Amino acid sequence: MEEKLSQFLKSGSDWSRMKTSIPGVFVLKMPPFKSSPSRLAVELNPVDESGVPTKKRGLSIRSAKELERYKALFQFDKLVPLLRTIDALNPSAVKRETREVIEL
Repeated sequence: MEEKLSQFLKSGSDWSRMKTSIPGVFVLKMPPFKSSPSRLAVELNPVDESGVPTKKRGLSIRSAKELERYKALFQFDKLVPLLRTIDALNPSAVKRETREVIEL
């Protein structure tokens, strides 16, 4: 695993994703920024039935310490009621109409 990740860091293109064996968990190659070199991060991005990410960009986590901070945020009891209220207030997603196909 370490060798594959090392190779990905060296030769992967910026912002590219590498799938892992865990659905929705990807390794993301981040480009250099200012004085910081290219780095790898974990991206959490829900996937659909075929394993394709459902969002253009997911949640990027750059270190174990950062993960611990996110985990602490998910522990707040008021987070679920807040999201349920937001769900109720937001308009429903517009479903795309399937267009009729003309057989030629």
